[in-house]
Amino acid sequence: MRIFLTHVPDMLENYYGPRALAEMRKLGEVHTNTTGKVLDAKALAEAAKGCEIIVSDRQTPGPAEFFPLAPDCCAFLRVAVDIRNIDVDAASAQGILVTRATPGFMASVSEMAVGMMIDCGRKITDQVIDYRNGLDPEPRKGVQLHGATVGIMGYGAIARHLAPICVALGMTVLVSDPYAKVEDPAIKQVELDPLLAESDFVICLVIANEQTENLMNAANFARMKKSAYFLNLSRGNLVDEAALMAALEKKQIAGAAMDVGRAFDQKPSLNLARRADVIATPHTAGLTPDAIEHQAFDTVRQVGDLVAGRIPPEAVNRQKAARLTRLGINDLT
Repeated sequence: MRIFLTHVPDMLENYYGPRALAEMRKLGEVHTNTTGKVLDAKALAEAAKGCEIIVSDRQTPGPAEFFPLAPDCCAFLRVAVDIRNIDVDAASAQGILVTRATPGFMASVSEMAVGMMIDCGRKITDQVIDYRNGLDPEPRKGVQLHGATVGIMGYGAIARHLAPICVALGMTVLVSDPYAKVEDPAIKQVELDPLLAESDFVICLVIANEQTENLMNAANFARMKKSAYFLNLSRGNLVDEAALMAALEKKQIAGAAMDVGRAFDQKPSLNLARRADVIATPHTAGLTPDAIEHQAFDTVRQVGDLVAGRIPPEAVNRQKAARLTRLGINDLT
């Protein structure tokens, strides 16, 4: 089996890891992206020529134009949960399997959320910056998490990990998600409007899709307390950035923290990240060895399944993956 990893060297080191790469080499002949650049459709097709399996990093798209250019490709595996930049219909039309990784970043992102809440409430970053600039900051009262209310938008894998942590910290936890039911009696499920109105910290963990585009708009920021903080650890397109900027400028909210935004690779936009009332990190909430290796080893396991003649359970179009017959997999049901 010939396997092509799309990661540039830095991504391969930091977002895949040497242990997973070593295990992948045991399964087949591994080729890597040595160009130092994220590959577009034509460049990817050329680089992956002769490879039956492509393992794709999150920056490398799988657009419609790519799949007809890849006659050798039987499976396109993504080292991420998010496959929005893979045209699954186009892959299916060519009989190519598409898979995604499972979420393994719940603990990592949850810990970042807690850290951001503490930083917002206690102004740690501000004081560190003052000290590093040779200043002597004045002590200021802060907001403790114990006794505060946190509103979690969305109740997926991360939220289900984070919510009990917030309960353990002594916070009142509100959750809003019309597609999920909260079973934990320590967590209160509410509509979005009261969540925004009652929370001291609002954490956005909603799934990003066409329906949730700009979910946090001017009207929703206006519903928040003036003393509240908005945190986004999901995707940048959930937030109307002009509305967030206006809310900060008008002091409709106390501040924001974000690990994501609308800049390249879902990083926070610089015009927001540079503000003194914003805490920003460059899409690193899930960038820990444990979280990275979880998804990298997902793809190792998926390749192992394909080598063994099985369709991985994370496949999203198994019934359309006719090229798998080349790998000896004939049952697509």
